[in-house]
Amino acid sequence: MRTVDPDIRDRLAQLGAAGDDDIPLADAALAFAALDRPMTPLQRYRDHLDQLAREVAALQAAGTGAPQALSTVIAEHHGYGGDTLTYDDLQNASLIRVIDRRKGLPVALGIIYMDVGLAQGWQMTGLNFPGHFLVRLDDGGERHIVDAFHGGRIRRPDELRDLLKTVAGKDAELSPEHFAPVSRREVLLRLQNNIKLRHLRQQRLDDALAVIDAMSLIAPDEPWLWRECGLLNAHLGNRSAAISALERFRTQAAARGLADRWLHEAAVLVQQMKQSLN
Repeated sequence: MRTVDPDIRDRLAQLGAAGDDDIPLADAALAFAALDRPMTPLQRYRDHLDQLAREVAALQAAGTGAPQALSTVIAEHHGYGGDTLTYDDLQNASLIRVIDRRKGLPVALGIIYMDVGLAQGWQMTGLNFPGHFLVRLDDGGERHIVDAFHGGRIRRPDELRDLLKTVAGKDAELSPEHFAPVSRREVLLRLQNNIKLRHLRQQRLDDALAVIDAMSLIAPDEPWLWRECGLLNAHLGNRSAAISALERFRTQAAARGLADRWLHEAAVLVQQMKQSLN
């Protein structure tokens, strides 16, 4: 398995111990991106995001509305948009490469929009919309659903319905759960999950395990991450690591009252691996 840079590991662990509202989204996403590019100076990327925030603030001060200011600066002036040609490219989920290339996945672009909007003091949150990350912006009593992948476009209800059917099937219908806000931690996990899934599809199991390991730093109390970590370590023959992860999963799962079958499955696997170590 790849070795995580200790400074990056420490930074992610610090964020994992922070309250959700105290997690700086873009800074955390840059830390994740630096796992694969440990020699990359991150300050110029932070400076770029600060510049975007200043430009948005200037437009708003001149009378431009919040949604329009975001899309004008990020999409029009700086050329950010979704990568429709090479969507599955791993670079699309690395905030470093997204800033370099000005294109990426919906969630990576959404993090930029959220970071810039939050810097203005606006209320912005990711939404639990399936298959296509969207951002909600609350502005002066109005709510706007922002599609960062499509140039910061404001999505109407009929467009959201069509989008849902595209990603979830023609029988899918909008429901309140699709507009439920997700935590900043969940946004970051969604970003990293894109990388993990692409590694798994290509059978790069060590790389997938390294991503899960990093995800567990920022979300140490998420039991499903420990289950994934345990199962993948078991598959790779790392029995001691698998046992440790699955036992942590059992503790957290029991505390959350998860179904007994998950606990039983983990207990059986742990017992089998302990016997094989004797």
